[in-house]
Amino acid sequence: MNAFRISFLALSVFLISTICATAQPNIPPEQPKLIVQVVVSQMRYDYLQRYSQKFSEGGFKHILNEGTFCRNARYNYLLTQSLPGLATIATGTTPSVHGIVSNRWFDPLTATEVNAIADPKVKTVGGNYFNGMYSPKNLITSTIGDEIRMINPRSKVIGISLEPSSAIISSGHNANAAYWLDKERGIWISNTHYLDSLPAWVDSLNAKGFGEMYLERDWNLLNPLQSYFEADTATVKDPNALERITQKLARMMQGVVQHLKKPVKDYTPLFENPFGNTYTKDMAIAAILGEELGKDNNTDYLSVIFVPTRGIGQKYGPHAIETEDAFLRLDREMEHFISFLNDEIGRHNYLLVVTSDQGVGATPEHLEKSKIPGGYFEPGKAVMLLSSYLNVVYGTGNWVLGFQEKQIYLNRRLIEDSNLSLRDFQDRVSLFMLQFTGVANAVTAYNLQSSNFTSGIFEKFQNSFNQRRSGDVIINLEPGWVEKNGSITSANSPYNYDSHVPLIWYGWKMKRKQVLAPVNISDIAPTISTLMGIGWPSGASGKPIREVIE
Repeated sequence: MNAFRISFLALSVFLISTICATAQPNIPPEQPKLIVQVVVSQMRYDYLQRYSQKFSEGGFKHILNEGTFCRNARYNYLLTQSLPGLATIATGTTPSVHGIVSNRWFDPLTATEVNAIADPKVKTVGGNYFNGMYSPKNLITSTIGDEIRMINPRSKVIGISLEPSSAIISSGHNANAAYWLDKERGIWISNTHYLDSLPAWVDSLNAKGFGEMYLERDWNLLNPLQSYFEADTATVKDPNALERITQKLARMMQGVVQHLKKPVKDYTPLFENPFGNTYTKDMAIAAILGEELGKDNNTDYLSVIFVPTRGIGQKYGPHAIETEDAFLRLDREMEHFISFLNDEIGRHNYLLVVTSDQGVGATPEHLEKSKIPGGYFEPGKAVMLLSSYLNVVYGTGNWVLGFQEKQIYLNRRLIEDSNLSLRDFQDRVSLFMLQFTGVANAVTAYNLQSSNFTSGIFEKFQNSFNQRRSGDVIINLEPGWVEKNGSITSANSPYNYDSHVPLIWYGWKMKRKQVLAPVNISDIAPTISTLMGIGWPSGASGKPIREVIE
């Protein structure tokens, strides 16, 4: 009997310890071991609903069903471009504070265009000399990655994207590394702002030649053509559509082959190809394994930006079959990535935040088919007419220095030397621009500096305006109107199709719920800071999302 009791007690202890050991990984740690910020460039909110029936069970559909889904998340400023969006996600504030007012702006003092990340003082590490001269020096405030590193220098912060601007802006000033693609060699590189040499794991990935393999891969439709009924219906019902699309994709791949035959290869087609997303995911997985992210109690931060969806969307439009196919393929990549994270890190040990840097407008051609107003605004012609008008009114002179991203930069020195009122000059330019078809608003820098708008479209103007970097007059187009700039469509407006984006929280301590209350994208960084109990980025103006932190 005593032997039986001892055996029973031993068996009970074993079973209890086994159950505890099995249950232990499901208990979230006090802080996440790894935060993964995924940004799908130019992913409109309505894509989630439009493609929902075709998403895999383990990709976007999985995190939507199992995570916290903010259904009403938006950008609350005017110029919804990629880099202002990434900076807003990382800093928790608007362009008026973080300073990245647009992808490019104009410097009146030097009369030159300014690239948001250009920095000739840094050198490339691992690639072509000219492909690494970038840094986050123009980003005025700290980022969530910077705050994580300041509170714990043992934490690792890494940014990954095909393009340097996305990798750098999203990771911040004090990141351990940011990696992007060398367009001539198809390998991952960095620069001396972060590293003196590439880690062995990056060299190992580069040696596998994935860049050339993905560049040569044929892009065929993932599903039968007839199943793409969410795309432009005129295209799907056209009996010659399959042949036309096949020929179009074949021409694109023929162009890739021609690039490969040149003495200097060009890997830029990966920026408009779904396999560029695959390569980005490969790099993210390699970084997690190579840097052992999420393997200790020091919270690491990884930002992953999928940029090919933007290139594809701007080239073909948001209702094109190519765009739908690219997102269905990306969904499969997300399924693989999430499965990897769950196996390698553990679902309750990492926090995954998925959102987008901007939406995109429908092409005016598509709107016309649907009898919805829209059109193209041609800034080159508008500025030429404006210059001619100013020459008639004020005399011959170089009155307009530049036009960048809906911003008109005036020659302030010439205006001052001519004893003219800058305020009156701006007002005259503003009134002239309002005469163009498609222009809804034209606001002067003086009005944005001297007034305080707390709601409506003019608040969004103000949130985009930085006194040192913004133009003298900023315009906004009517809904459905886009700039004609080489692409058939673009973002860069305050309207729903450009500002309303997905925001999903999954993993560590996240509950299954949907948040219907309005959320600003600038709330992401303060929410992460509050969840971790650390300081907010220095310029953060957003607020923690209550439904996420509860």
